[in-house]
Amino acid sequence: MDSRRVVITGLGAVSPLGLSVQETWEGLREGRCGIGRIKAFDPTGFPCELAGEVPYYRIQDHVPRTYRKAVKLMCRDIELAVVAADEAVRSSGLITKGIDPEKVNVDPTRFAINLGTGIISCDLTELGPAAVVSVTDGQFDIHKWGKDGLEHVTPLWLLKYLPNMLACHIGIIHDLQGPSNTITCAEAAAHLAIGEAAQVIARGASDLALAGGAEAKVNPIMMIRQCLLKRTTPDSNDSPQTACRPFDADAQGSVFGEGAGIVVLENVNNARRRSAPILAEILGIGHSHNLNPAYECLEPDGKGVQIAIEKAMADAEIGPEDLDLIVPHGTGIPSDDLAEARALQAALGTAIENIPVWPTKSMLSTTGAASGALDVIAAVRVMNEGVIPAARNFVRPAHGCHLHIVTRPQERQVRHALCCSYTYGGQTAAIVLRRFDESAVA
Repeated sequence: MDSRRVVITGLGAVSPLGLSVQETWEGLREGRCGIGRIKAFDPTGFPCELAGEVPYYRIQDHVPRTYRKAVKLMCRDIELAVVAADEAVRSSGLITKGIDPEKVNVDPTRFAINLGTGIISCDLTELGPAAVVSVTDGQFDIHKWGKDGLEHVTPLWLLKYLPNMLACHIGIIHDLQGPSNTITCAEAAAHLAIGEAAQVIARGASDLALAGGAEAKVNPIMMIRQCLLKRTTPDSNDSPQTACRPFDADAQGSVFGEGAGIVVLENVNNARRRSAPILAEILGIGHSHNLNPAYECLEPDGKGVQIAIEKAMADAEIGPEDLDLIVPHGTGIPSDDLAEARALQAALGTAIENIPVWPTKSMLSTTGAASGALDVIAAVRVMNEGVIPAARNFVRPAHGCHLHIVTRPQERQVRHALCCSYTYGGQTAAIVLRRFDESAVA
């Protein structure tokens, strides 16, 4: 039934390639790399000194004048999400309280928000003074922390770092009064959030939703954690442009970064009623979980990813031969890439040999909870532009990887696209998109 069809009518992106969807897409299409030596802090001594950092912006330029005092309570993750949400809403043609309170054209009680987020690490400069006074004989003293240290922490400190604050700030700015949820499943979070938001609309609990994810991993705590887990590439500090090599035989690890991706989802009838720009349709959703005992790596056979893909394909009611594009998770971590390749091969059978596969993280870096949403946005742009850009840094496939990686730009009409993701905690997700067809039936 048309009432269950959920479409995408707006896109917003902040990435290492730019502060908008257009800048990000142009960078992807040109094969540019947003990875470089870390500027946010001095990474000297880190095994990996690289990251994908977002270009400079002023958050005050992306919030209403009446809300600018609140930016003091925004960590970088929140800021990135707010910037992407602003673009997504504006591009959809919707007018919310945050766009123009005098011309609102949406019922806020029917507008939901579902966002993915990761572990939000605080700025060390905020906790440093408190830690310094909490030391006894050279050791951290929890008793002194409670008695003296917390006196040096602002009472509102925690409000900057609660995971749900991304959706909270965006909800307040745009006056979104529908269902709200935050999903904290690392790199799988954005796909899971988009999937849940689509289901909220499909069951009639809202007409519209903002969905996606944001995360800022470029801080010392997050970076050293990835280095200690041996998930970063260790020998590429002098060659950032070629550091991340998804599915390539010479891949050594991932490069982490920051970003945000948010889409406007809408009941197709609501979109038609307001003559909205319909960019794509959410056709199938799947998710699963399969925890590897060595939790920092995906399980070798990629079973959890396979299950998520199979569920999404079944939900979309299409076969492997119907797929025109796959945007994989593809981090550049050899064992994880191989596991994902095995999952795709198991789920899609022999058809996988002919389906174009376009990994993006060699250009965008691994942006945590933002990565899945940025991949969905990239797939939507491919559908609407009729071209699949070339993968960067792919020369020869890793042993056991039998994917058809796109090495040259392809002009191609993409009707169905599959995006998939996973986390090292075991959660997996997959989404099937369809280029919008007015004559199609649900």
